[in-house]
Amino acid sequence: MAGVEAVEPNLSFKDVSNPQKQNLFISKLNLCCEVSDFSDPDKTTAEQDLKRQTLIELVDFVSSGSAKFNEPAIAAMCKMCAINLFRAFPPKYRSNTTSGEAEDEEPMFDPAWSNLQLVYDLLLRFVSYSSLDAKVSKKYVDHSFILRLLDLFESEDPRERDCLKTILHRIYGKFMVHRPFIRKAVSNIIYRFVFETERHNGIAELLEIFGSVISGFAIPLKEEHKIFLWRALIPLHKPKSVGVYHQQLTYCVVQFIDKDPKLAYSVIKGLLKYWPVTNSQKELMFISELEEIMEMISMAEFQKIMVPLFRRIACCLNSSHYQVAERAHLLWNNEHILSLITQNRQVIFPLIIPALERNSQNHWNQAVLNLTQNIRKMFCEMDEELVLACQRKLEEENSQLSEAAEKRKLTWERLETAASFQPATANIIPPVKPAACPVAC
Repeated sequence: MAGVEAVEPNLSFKDVSNPQKQNLFISKLNLCCEVSDFSDPDKTTAEQDLKRQTLIELVDFVSSGSAKFNEPAIAAMCKMCAINLFRAFPPKYRSNTTSGEAEDEEPMFDPAWSNLQLVYDLLLRFVSYSSLDAKVSKKYVDHSFILRLLDLFESEDPRERDCLKTILHRIYGKFMVHRPFIRKAVSNIIYRFVFETERHNGIAELLEIFGSVISGFAIPLKEEHKIFLWRALIPLHKPKSVGVYHQQLTYCVVQFIDKDPKLAYSVIKGLLKYWPVTNSQKELMFISELEEIMEMISMAEFQKIMVPLFRRIACCLNSSHYQVAERAHLLWNNEHILSLITQNRQVIFPLIIPALERNSQNHWNQAVLNLTQNIRKMFCEMDEELVLACQRKLEEENSQLSEAAEKRKLTWERLETAASFQPATANIIPPVKPAACPVAC
């Protein structure tokens, strides 16, 4: 570093005077810029041991509060972290799963973690340092540094992603000037994941950061924050690997609705758009998320979405997957949802009663049949006259369908009878002689 007096890096901080400690700190950081090779676990060198010991000393020195991060120290710190942490990950050759890390896959641990952990610990203490001047350090913790830090969320080592999550959250809190850029960069990662690759290891960790960020948004919400919900969070329900990060995604969505209850309509509309057709495990997650949202929804927003919503719930009640059918029936155990249904029963009963009738006649699972009977009994206690009216209407519709089916059957019989009287040869069309081609091929 220009203008910095060099100090022998192998000295201990106890062995130098206070004015020299800062220069020794920079010398030790420069010493750690040599990247060690951990590809062979049986091979440990004196250089690796020296580097590890130096990193431990640096962490202890910063932890003690003795460090003073002037500009040369900030530059040396960012350089050392960049050299050790920023790296390209090898391509992943695994089963044809559509996620970066599927739920049933074993995590892969980086052999260099013993050193990487110390570098991450040092970086975390650096960005959390109370006396760190954000105006100076933002020159080095810049957009390029943040983008390369975000690239590391592709790591297959969950320990590394957990460290990154904490560090990025501290950077977001410390550097207000970088907040819009971080939000935009994370949005781009999500867009690429949802609409292009469906492969990324760090979506859950990124959403965990944003759960905290969203809870800190000021009210009323800015338009850019609502756009993040509509364009990034709601489409995240689409990938097959949603189970890996669904808990964090639901938390983010609920935080948005808590800030602005009018967003519940848009969220439910998005859930219905991406509702799984053949994946029962995803369907169970969606029903659970719906329940959380419906606990927060206002009457006005509920009335705007209740018809398509309860059409979908009726399909879930009839699901041949007994867990989906059972989970849909259990929505009626939620007092707030039951209150919404009761106040809008004139619209909802005609949508749900046909599904209950189909279940009672056709469903194979006894537990689902018992739940169906419980809901029918609840409906009768709520408004028996309306239930009877719905049943009469259903009988009329079934009768009309039977008549239409009978008419179709008779029509086909007449057509078959008429066709049987025609001689078979009458239907044979003589072959047409192809025209001669005037051009030689």
